[in-house]
Amino acid sequence: MNRLVTAELITQLVSGSLTARELTESCLSRIDALNPTLNAFVFVDADAALLQADDVDRKRRAERPVGRLAGLPIAVKDNICVKGMPTTCGSRMLQNFQPPYDAHVVERLRSEDAVLIGKLNPDEFAMGSSTETSIFGATRNPWNPECSAGGSSGGSAVAVASGMVPLTLGSDTGGSIRQPASFCGVVGMKPTYGRVSRYGLIAYASSLDQIGPLAGDAFGAALLLDCCAGHDPRDSTSLSAELPASSSLFELPLKGLRIGIADEYFAEGLDSEVERSIREALSVFKDAGATIQNISLPHSKYAVATYYLIACSEASSNLARFDGIHYGHRAEEFADLADLYSQSRGEGFGVEVKRRIMLGTYALSAGYYDAFYLKALKVRRRIREDFDCAFKSVDVIAGPVAPTAAFRLGEKLNDPLAMYLGDIYTISTNLAGLPGISIPCGFTNAGLPIGLQIQAPVFGDARLLQLTHQFQAVTDWHHRSATCR
Repeated sequence: MNRLVTAELITQLVSGSLTARELTESCLSRIDALNPTLNAFVFVDADAALLQADDVDRKRRAERPVGRLAGLPIAVKDNICVKGMPTTCGSRMLQNFQPPYDAHVVERLRSEDAVLIGKLNPDEFAMGSSTETSIFGATRNPWNPECSAGGSSGGSAVAVASGMVPLTLGSDTGGSIRQPASFCGVVGMKPTYGRVSRYGLIAYASSLDQIGPLAGDAFGAALLLDCCAGHDPRDSTSLSAELPASSSLFELPLKGLRIGIADEYFAEGLDSEVERSIREALSVFKDAGATIQNISLPHSKYAVATYYLIACSEASSNLARFDGIHYGHRAEEFADLADLYSQSRGEGFGVEVKRRIMLGTYALSAGYYDAFYLKALKVRRRIREDFDCAFKSVDVIAGPVAPTAAFRLGEKLNDPLAMYLGDIYTISTNLAGLPGISIPCGFTNAGLPIGLQIQAPVFGDARLLQLTHQFQAVTDWHHRSATCR
């Protein structure tokens, strides 16, 4: 499967050697051929996409101004609202929901003349690390369809990795962009919290959720981030800081850059093949002039417990609106009002969503709030302080995205603790509100991709993309194509 390289596509579109309609038709054909196996897309609007493509072509022929994404087919995760398309969050609860408005990021995509082609499969309400809990079924890894694509933005990663579209949007609450990007061998970035508006993103955990780009390379990720980022008054957490273009540091040399290696990221539980690839990737940066030094993030061992208390507590609150009366699936048979609530939520939510709602409700309940939720907030502050301290001596922190490469479908579905522990390296980024990125950096002996994670201080998004660009300038991991065995 050949990757769609964003820069090359833009060059062809601008020169006229490729039209937006031709590119869109090619993507639609690829989706038709591959999606029955991979299950990345849950909705495709071919007619609307072709109309958008034709509009871009007319603008170009008339030499009218076009946006930065003009003619590029883009798809978004199915927890991001798109007017005229279903937004289900992979849940029966929202199976028939079609939003009457666009999310902020979708407004931005339209303003840049992107071709919105469809919606991508997530774990239900973005709660999962394998894209197996969706009502649409599991998304399959294009490198081996018997393996997980990662989650919860599995559909977003697979669509890029398999060449169905060049760019996608996902959401990252505890690693949900970076982990599937690692499993599928693409670039996936979680921006600084507040850099991209959450307006129109159906909330899982509001203090952790962040929309971000997935692409084949640093250029595509930087372009999509710049097109979507910016202040939005409809999101109270949206940042108003004016930042330089995400590609502004691309060509700056790495000489003198200080890369921190957290001892806690290379402890027991890390697969030896993953560790080897990470250390080999670090040597690439060292050869380019960067320095490598050990650091410590002592509170990272509490990250998983802290995350699942905070995230589930926020989920309990955010998902309370889906009661069968105000929003969401309504049971057909019920005895009274209380039974209507119970039946509607019982039928509408899947097992993992119910598990997290119950955990969060318990943590917030009278008598347990101080012991669990409040204590988790205090540990969250300590985790942020660890990063603040580390960034006094280093510019970025590098390590693995996940302890292993992609695991087999079904392997962890009935073992929630094992699934949760798979997020051990990504969760802290969200708890601290930092930007993080996953870069393809190797393969296992079984031919499965491995990702390198790099974390930066707040507003260090451009630095992450600089390192990605320079790493990809001297390696070819991002050029390798899945064979969909």
